[in-house]
Amino acid sequence: MNNIVRIAIDGPAGAGKSTIAKIVAKDLGIDYIDTGAMYRAIALKLIRTGTDYNDGAALAAMLDATEVDFSDGHVLLDGEPAEGFIRTPEVSEMASASSAVLAIREKLVALQRAMGQRKSIVMDGRDIGTNVLKDAECKIYLDASPRVRAQRRALELQQKGMQVSIDQIEEEIRARDYRDMHREHNPLAKADDAVFVDSSDMTIEQVVETLKAIIREKANE
Repeated sequence: MNNIVRIAIDGPAGAGKSTIAKIVAKDLGIDYIDTGAMYRAIALKLIRTGTDYNDGAALAAMLDATEVDFSDGHVLLDGEPAEGFIRTPEVSEMASASSAVLAIREKLVALQRAMGQRKSIVMDGRDIGTNVLKDAECKIYLDASPRVRAQRRALELQQKGMQVSIDQIEEEIRARDYRDMHREHNPLAKADDAVFVDSSDMTIEQVVETLKAIIREKANE
């Protein structure tokens, strides 16, 4: 692993990027940076403060007074743990919409690039390989069919005691895919030098082993 410093994992919502990236980072003994959690943290603050992300002046003031960092793999918002508050449907919707705002992306991308300069990392998101870490030593695009992603999300919510509709979740996922792929700034896309992995018919263990094999291959190039 001496030749691998930064591993970029991109893909659509619900593809399992965060789960897989955490395991891969742990197995490799390097740090995991959850960029999605960073955007969710900003979304949480937008909701808490009632800030309109279309109001440039108000947004700029909020961002100037906002810090996002990690401790033991968990995201911190203004120095306080935010992990327990950023996985709700309300925050998910706000994150999807607000993540397209240039001022928000610029602030978080600057933080993410700085992390990549300081240490070996596994980073996942929508535009890591195409924008944040264009020169990453290993790039992977992790995908799964919208139906499979909806089923996975439904199971997560059902395990939390929530009654959900798989069809509705799939519709929301397809809508989010469209927004992510058609946003003006750095849309979701597979980097030219990224390896495509479809996890639709794979277990978590199989995906992890597939990615680790890709990383080993890249390290030997």
